[in-house]
Amino acid sequence: MLRRGKVAAYFTRIQLTIDLIRVKCGETSGRPVAMNAPTNADFIVFDKHQKIARGSLPDVARAAKRRLDADSNSALLVFDAHDSRRIEIDLHGTMEQVLARVHMQELRTKPTAAGPGRPKLGVVAREVTLLPRHWDWLGRQPGGTSAAIRHLVEQALRGNDSRALAHQAMESVERFMLSMAGDLPGYEEASRAFYRSDKQRFAAITKTWPKDIRDHAQALARAAWSIMAANKPEAAREKTKYSH
Repeated sequence: MLRRGKVAAYFTRIQLTIDLIRVKCGETSGRPVAMNAPTNADFIVFDKHQKIARGSLPDVARAAKRRLDADSNSALLVFDAHDSRRIEIDLHGTMEQVLARVHMQELRTKPTAAGPGRPKLGVVAREVTLLPRHWDWLGRQPGGTSAAIRHLVEQALRGNDSRALAHQAMESVERFMLSMAGDLPGYEEASRAFYRSDKQRFAAITKTWPKDIRDHAQALARAAWSIMAANKPEAAREKTKYSH
């Protein structure tokens, strides 16, 4: 019984069905993953401004070890080829010892595969408090209240993933350029041109950079621009944030 003068509060318990993500052995859900050794297993190693190798972590470790053994003054840097995060590899000891450590490093960062069989579906109950007009709107949606809420949540999740991908792609370009081109002529102007999506200006500035640095920076920029073009509202806000 509601007393006079009190605002009515409406409560309900909604059964939300959670569809668990199906994961095949060796595959991920496709959402952005931030880790030191990503599941796409694509890495690149540079010695100063020269690209030495690109491939799996054992491949680049093997190439880096050979270069270091041939020239103890090598300045080797290993990156994830896509998100440009630095990857630390211990090159001390024999080639077999180096590769053994790399193997253990991969095992530590390898995603856990789902077990055999069909994944179970779970149901979670939560109390949700909304205003009457919210319940009226939900009640008019196809499939009922629970289906409408699930749809809204999925839309929000997809939007967040898209924005995260755009942000990660932009960070990858800046991360690589700062590490490998921070002391090269035109770095700051190239960074501004990238965030403005001024492709011609970016190409003109980076044209004078060492070939391997230029080629990789431009490839990262093209990939980022493609993602940003698909997420124009968020990309515009990010460009405004950085291009001043």
